[in-house]
Amino acid sequence: MIVIFDWDGTLCDSIDHIVEAMQDAAREAGLTVPEPASVREIVGLGLPQAIAQLFPELDTDGTSKLAASYSKFYVASDQGPAPLYPGAMETLHNLHDLGLELAVATGKSRRGLNRVLAGLGLERFFHSTRCADETQSKPHPQMLNEIMAERDKASDEVVMVGDTEFDLAMATNAGVVSVGVSYGVHAVERLHNHAPVAVIDALPELLSLPVIQRQSA
Repeated sequence: MIVIFDWDGTLCDSIDHIVEAMQDAAREAGLTVPEPASVREIVGLGLPQAIAQLFPELDTDGTSKLAASYSKFYVASDQGPAPLYPGAMETLHNLHDLGLELAVATGKSRRGLNRVLAGLGLERFFHSTRCADETQSKPHPQMLNEIMAERDKASDEVVMVGDTEFDLAMATNAGVVSVGVSYGVHAVERLHNHAPVAVIDALPELLSLPVIQRQSA
């Protein structure tokens, strides 16, 4: 079995960092600075898709320039990797000890994910990772399909864990089970619209779910 995690808002407490970088990029470009709630709505999408949703008036060139500005501000304000949520590291190690494979499917860029994994010393911890700039953005199922193919897993051997509708819709589109987390960017009611097997309030609760216990037995 493989447990696939979203990164921002699920494992990593980086939402405020994302909001501030997007607001700074908009300000530099002379655009209307989006409210924090608006930026939170697009967390999880690939950066071009996120910018297109926030700033539909931009053409392709404008989107590319704003993406570069966002990345500049994000990296410039990065005084070290954003912390993982409480219990996240413990949960990852416990899942690993149970013999389960672990993966990441994220809206981050490959460069961004590699940077944060290196900062946390987790470069070799995950069996597979996929980023939005190397495949289709969520909620398209390609990230999950590629991970399943790479790790030789059938859809009934996969659990996707995420905090947004994009994560859970991606799981549905790939035909895999999902688990929502309540502390991320999308409300619990929205997560339930995508029929997760559970919505948990803290990552250690994942270990007690039947879908995990059954596969690790």
